[in-house]
Amino acid sequence: MTTQQGSQRQAKSVAGPRTLAEELRARPDDDLAALLRSRPDLLNPVPGDLTQLTARLSSRASALRALERLDRFTLQVAEALAALPDGASPTAVRTLLAGPVKVKPHPEATPLSAADRAAVAAALPRALATLRDRALLWGPDNGLRLVIAAREALAPTAANPGRTGLGPTFAEASTGMSPARLQQLLASAGQPATPDPVTAVAAFTALLGDRARCDALLATAPEAALRLLDRLVWGPPTGTVPDATRPVTAQDAQSPVEWLLARGLLLPTSPGSVVLPRELALHLRGGRAHRTVEPVQPEPVPAAAPRDPQAVDGAAAGQAHTAVRTVEELLDLWGLTPPPTLRAGGLGVRDLKRAAQALETTEPIAAFWLELAYTSGLLAPDGEVDEHWAPTPGYDEWLRLDTAERWTVLARAWLTATRVPALAGSSDGKGKPRAVLGPELDRTLAPSVRRGALALLAELPPGTPATAAELLPTLRWQRPLRGGPIDPDGRDLREHLVTWTLAEAELLGVTGRGALAAPARALLTAEADPAGVLAPLLPRPLDHVILQPDLTAIAPGPLLTPLAQALALCADIESKGGATVYRFTPESVRRALDAGRTAADLRAFLTQHSRTPVPQPLGYLIDDVARRHGLLRVGAASSYLRCDDPSLLNEILADRRSADLRLRLLAPTVLAAQAPPDALLGTLRAMGYAPAAESAEGDVLITRPDSHRTPPRAAPVPVPDGPPTPDDVLLAAAVKAIRAGDRAATAVRREPTVPAGRPLPRTAAAETLAALQTAVLLGERMWIGYLNAEGLASQRIIDPVKVEGGFVTAFDHHDGELRTFALHRITGVAELDE
Repeated sequence: MTTQQGSQRQAKSVAGPRTLAEELRARPDDDLAALLRSRPDLLNPVPGDLTQLTARLSSRASALRALERLDRFTLQVAEALAALPDGASPTAVRTLLAGPVKVKPHPEATPLSAADRAAVAAALPRALATLRDRALLWGPDNGLRLVIAAREALAPTAANPGRTGLGPTFAEASTGMSPARLQQLLASAGQPATPDPVTAVAAFTALLGDRARCDALLATAPEAALRLLDRLVWGPPTGTVPDATRPVTAQDAQSPVEWLLARGLLLPTSPGSVVLPRELALHLRGGRAHRTVEPVQPEPVPAAAPRDPQAVDGAAAGQAHTAVRTVEELLDLWGLTPPPTLRAGGLGVRDLKRAAQALETTEPIAAFWLELAYTSGLLAPDGEVDEHWAPTPGYDEWLRLDTAERWTVLARAWLTATRVPALAGSSDGKGKPRAVLGPELDRTLAPSVRRGALALLAELPPGTPATAAELLPTLRWQRPLRGGPIDPDGRDLREHLVTWTLAEAELLGVTGRGALAAPARALLTAEADPAGVLAPLLPRPLDHVILQPDLTAIAPGPLLTPLAQALALCADIESKGGATVYRFTPESVRRALDAGRTAADLRAFLTQHSRTPVPQPLGYLIDDVARRHGLLRVGAASSYLRCDDPSLLNEILADRRSADLRLRLLAPTVLAAQAPPDALLGTLRAMGYAPAAESAEGDVLITRPDSHRTPPRAAPVPVPDGPPTPDDVLLAAAVKAIRAGDRAATAVRREPTVPAGRPLPRTAAAETLAALQTAVLLGERMWIGYLNAEGLASQRIIDPVKVEGGFVTAFDHHDGELRTFALHRITGVAELDE
C-alpha cells in the first residue's frame, strides 16, 4: 500500500462513521430522545444497547412506519436517494430532483423556474435533516446512505417501480445475461468490446449516463422506437413482448422493439416482458426522478368568500345546542325502549330506521348521533343475557352538566374517535353490510385526518370556509403514503374521511356555514376552555312555556333540562325548530300518572311553568284520565286483573278484543289471565282503559321512564395507530439504559474487584432508596448486595435508570442486560471504587 492510499483511507475514516450504530453513538442524548419520540415502536421493549437499536431501525416494518410519516418532498428526497447509488452527495440529490440546469426537461414534466429550483435547494437541507433525525439516512454529508430497509422499500424495480416510475439499473436488469450477449449489445450500440462482463456492464452504464453519446445513439433510432420509449419513460417501465429473451442483433432487428433490444435500450426481464433501464429513463426525462417536484406545502385556496366570524360562531352555537338536545332526546327514548343488540354486535336496520324516524332525520345522520353517543361513553350494551343498547350511568352525569360542557364532551370524543359512522351500511370483505355500533367501523386513520382537516381550517382567516377538494392537496402533501385503501371508484379512504369530517363537523357545531367556529378553535389549540368560549354564544335556556287551549304547549326556545324532561313525561313533542310544540294526550297524561304523578302534581307543575293560565280543556283532560287511572289493577298470577267494580270486569270479559288474554273470572272482582302483566297492561290500554300495575303487596307500581341503565361502562378506547408517543420521563430512562448498555457492550470487559473478605454492603432502607435515587439523577454506577428469591446473596454492579413503585430498573453488568430489582431484597448500596 502506498503512503497516499493510506492517507486517503485515513481521511475517509475521519470524514464520517462507518456504521449507523457508530453515528448514533456520536449523537447527543437529546437527539437520541428525539429519534425515539419520532419512532416510538423502537421502545417496545427498550433496546439493550445501540446495536439492538440499529437492528430495529433497519427492520422493514419499522422503516415503513417511519416512511409513512414523511411529507411529500422529504419522501421524494428519499426516493431520489434510493434511485442513486449509496454514498450520493446532496448535489447529486438536488440534480436528480430538479434536473440539470442546462438540460431540457421532458415535455410531460412540470417546468421549473429559477424560483422553483431555489425552493428545491432551500428545502433539501431540511428534508435530509429529517431523514437523518429519524435514522432513515446516515453517513457523512458527501456520502449519504439510506438504511437498508428504506432502500429496499423505495428502490425502483421492474416489479415495483414505486412513485418514481423508474425501473432497475442496467447492471441490475442484465444480471444473469451471458458474456457473449453483453458483447453483442456493445457492438450493436457502436461501442468497443471489453475483456469481461463486469467491464461490459460498466461501459454500457457509462454510455447511458453520457448525455452526448446517448443522444447520438438515440438519433439513429426509428421514430416508432422513440415513441415506444416515450410510453415507458414515466412508468411503468415494463412492457409485454413475445420471446423477449431471443438474442437479437442490429443486423437482425426488424421491428422497433427488436431495434431497442438489439442495442440494450430495452432489456428482457422474463421470456414475455422487457424493462427500460433506469439510466435511459432518467436521460429521456431530462435527468429528473419525478414528473413533479413539490418542495413547498401547497396551501388551501378557498373559492368561497369569507363570512362574518360572528355569524359563523352563531350558526355553530345553534347547531351545537341542537347536537346536545338530539343526543339527549335519542338516549331518553332508548332509556324507555332499549333496542336489542345483534348477535354479531351492533344495531339492527329496523332499530336504526326507528331512531331516524324518532329524530325526524335520515338514517346516516341518525347513525352519526348513535356513534357519537357511543364514543362519548353515554351509550353501551347492558351486558344482559338478552342484551340491549341503553344509556350508561355516565349519561346521568352528563345531563347534570350545562349545555356548553356537554357539547365539549361530545366534541372531544368525536375528535379522537377512530369510529367512522359513514361506513355503516357499506359492505365488508364478505359482502355483508356493516352495522351501526358494530365492531367493523374503526379506522385508525380517522383521528389524524379529522384533526388535520380542522387544523387547516384553523390556519385560514376566521370565517373562511373550505371544501374537501380544497383541503385534500395539502393533506396529501403532508402524508402522501397515508391515504388508506382505495375503493373501486379510485378514491382512497382519506378522501372520504375529509368529506365525512366536514359534514360531521357541521352537524356537531364544530363549524358554522363551512368555517371553523371559535369554540372548535379553542378545542384544537387548547389555549382556552371550549365550554367557556361556547357558553356566551348559546341561547339562554327558558324556565317557562305557553299553554294553548288546543291541548298544546309552546316552548319559545330551549328549555332547562329538568323542565324539558318533566314536560316530555306528560306531553308528546309534536314539532321541533326554533320553538318546540308539545301536545297533551290521554296517553301522555297517563304516562305521567304511571310515573307517580297525581292530577294535583300536574296542575301545580303546569301552573308554575306556564306564562298563561292552565286552559280548561287541559284541566278536564288531566282530571278525566286521573279519575279512570288505577281503577283496574294488574298483577302477576301468571297475571290477574282486579277491580272494585264487578260490572267493569264483566264488560272486559265480554269484549271480543280480550279473547287473546284468555280471561277467567275467579271472583266477582278478580279476573285471571294467561298472559304476562306487561302484555295484559298493553292490551287493556289499547282497549281504552287506564289500568295500573300493582306489586305483590297490592301497592301501585310506579314506572319511571329513565329507569333502564347499563352497569357502569367506560367509553370505547380508540384503536391505537401504532405505539403511543412516549413521555419525557420514559425517554430519559430509555436513553440512559441504552447508553449504559452500549458502554457495557463496547468497553473492555473488566470484572470489578471487591477486597477479599469484604462483606455485602449493608445500609438502612431509607439510605438505600436515597442513594439509588441520587445515582439515577447523577448517572452514577453503584455496588449493591442482592438476595434472590431463594435467599442466595450476590454482589452486583448496576447503572440505575429508574426507581419507582418499590423497584429499581438498572443495567446489570453481571448479566449484561436491563433488569428490575426489588428494593426490599437489596441488602445495601455502596459507591464503586473505579
